[in-house]
Amino acid sequence: MSRSTRIIALVVVAALVVGGAAVGLVAAFTGTGMDLPGRDERAIAPTTRPQPGSGTPPSAALKRFYGQTLAWAPCDGRFGAQEGSDQECAELTVPVDYRRPAGATTRIAVLRVPASDPARRIGSLVVNPGGPGAPGTGYAATADLAFRPDLRQRYDIVGFDPRGTGASDPVDCLDDRQLDAFLSADPDPDTAQEATAAVRSYRHFFTGCLQRSDALVRHVTTVETARDVDVLRSALGESRLTYFGASYGTKLGATYADLFPTRVGRLVLDGAVDVSLGPLELGLGQAGGFETALRAYVADCVKSATCPIGRTVPEGLARIRTLILDADAKPLTSDSDRPVTEGLAFLGLITPLYNRDYWPLLTQSLALAVTGDGRALQRLADVYSSRNPDGTYADNSAEAILAINCLDDPRSYDPAQIRALTPRFEQASPTLGRIFAWSLLSCRGVQTKATERDDSITAKGAAPILVVGTTRDPATPYAWAVSLARQLESGVLLTRDGDGHTGYNAGNACVDSTVEAYLIDGTVPKDGKRC
Repeated sequence: MSRSTRIIALVVVAALVVGGAAVGLVAAFTGTGMDLPGRDERAIAPTTRPQPGSGTPPSAALKRFYGQTLAWAPCDGRFGAQEGSDQECAELTVPVDYRRPAGATTRIAVLRVPASDPARRIGSLVVNPGGPGAPGTGYAATADLAFRPDLRQRYDIVGFDPRGTGASDPVDCLDDRQLDAFLSADPDPDTAQEATAAVRSYRHFFTGCLQRSDALVRHVTTVETARDVDVLRSALGESRLTYFGASYGTKLGATYADLFPTRVGRLVLDGAVDVSLGPLELGLGQAGGFETALRAYVADCVKSATCPIGRTVPEGLARIRTLILDADAKPLTSDSDRPVTEGLAFLGLITPLYNRDYWPLLTQSLALAVTGDGRALQRLADVYSSRNPDGTYADNSAEAILAINCLDDPRSYDPAQIRALTPRFEQASPTLGRIFAWSLLSCRGVQTKATERDDSITAKGAAPILVVGTTRDPATPYAWAVSLARQLESGVLLTRDGDGHTGYNAGNACVDSTVEAYLIDGTVPKDGKRC
């Protein structure tokens, strides 16, 4: 889930906790600053005015997809649209398998929020909130919160639910009760029997994907979604893609740029994923990222005499570690038939770390948790997994994240290997390292192979691509942004010194103005600019 969509959901949780109503297996839920020598500020030429079916399709067999136009209509509440708004919805048709374009097709849900100043409209800004698996239609539907007025005035904000997610023929692997159990399961097996049970759980998950979903589940790779983005670009009438991707959305954007470098217009990749890393390196990076974020939170908390976890940073971190570990043997209480296990407590803990504004919410949740009351942490965990109070799930993001990640890279580690690697994770994160170590098990049991992969991404020949990194980002560590900017031939790094996941619209005027100058005027900042 991206920072913006998580913030919107947390508003509801904050009302519950602050108002008094609040008196899993970790599955790849996807440093220091460095100035880099780079380019002087310069401008990218604007995209051409929209023309239906813009651009030559990659092959004659794909012409029917590239020639389509979107039939926009009032959303009437579809795809997360706001009732009574001017938001418009449509569906895009794409092939299930791009190697067989004459075969089966699938539809992609699309939502557009028209530019608020039509006379000054530049074009379409395609957005993706990350995950992978978070619905992009909902991201666009909340454009007034996610994007600042200058961008809203000049661009149509266009979000789509990537194949296999949201309203776009969603992958389904477990029923709701099974998913509850999956997310509540022990994320840190202590015994051989528990490790065997964890392996069995993942195998059951992936068996369910094949049994409960159609053939599309074999074609939800990032490469195939990037190909969908190019079809969407053409259907929007844009000769080049203007794009804002957050978190995993940066991987999608970088993949697009590598596949279609001549179609790159103005791309912003915020909260960057290092696309060169494998599961081990990604896991270690996230372990360190969340430890850094947690340490920053605790350092802020202990300044207050009412901090519920102690008076010093070491004391606070130790209290949190004990709280999470103790939930394994003795789950915290809840107001439902779901005890707050170690897995749910962990998800509840990390969710507010995505945004500094929600640190007070974490403090209130921990104040309850240290008394044995896990209800607030459970609500936070439910925000992470898009679980509704009635036990249903608002979307399939908790399932899609595994299906997509493990099709992109099915590598996993067996229990013996994970035990051997655990000291490295504990060094990266003394508080939560063991949980991140066992996330290396998450692709165990994958029963299908990707038809397309893009193992080396450089985007050779693309226009300048703006990569944004935040120094204390928990989910996508700053070092990943530095690395991605270097890997992309035209990458330009913008650094935000701050806390939380992603940098744009996070209270840093320097970042906001730089991103907007790039997207609106085409002004490329100096590589290595710091805010």
